[in-house]
Amino acid sequence: MADATTINPLNADEEAFLRALGRVMAVLPRVVDADMLEEHPITSTEYTVLVHLSEAPHHQMRMSELATMCGLSLSGMTRVVNRLEAQSLVQRQRSPEDGRAWLAILTDSGWEMLRRAWPTNLASVRRHIFSRLEGCDVAAAAKVLERIAAP
Repeated sequence: MADATTINPLNADEEAFLRALGRVMAVLPRVVDADMLEEHPITSTEYTVLVHLSEAPHHQMRMSELATMCGLSLSGMTRVVNRLEAQSLVQRQRSPEDGRAWLAILTDSGWEMLRRAWPTNLASVRRHIFSRLEGCDVAAAAKVLERIAAP
């Protein structure tokens, strides 16, 4: 790690960006969750898990891979999948290839929940994100966010 005396302080624009990014990271999940929970018994994180499973081969993923895709720890993903499993939206089973690993599998009920929740999630992200990006280069913004998120 560099010595603090050799690092240039943030300029006003960098500081404003960093603070705004922090607010987005704190506020966005709460407002989308509120929209989702108003109409469905799942949060935006649970919705994201269902989306990833719907796109996976055979609609199943190793729990560790699913956790990575959703930006959660394995224990955090286990808690999310436990909630989804309690609603019969996902089931877990041991991997036939590796008996130590667990798979999360999207159920028919999970598909139905995803189908019903999709319009709510779409309306929420359009309202809270994309309606505020008019005139912005969304593709360029996505590339910047991917660079920030890269390890």
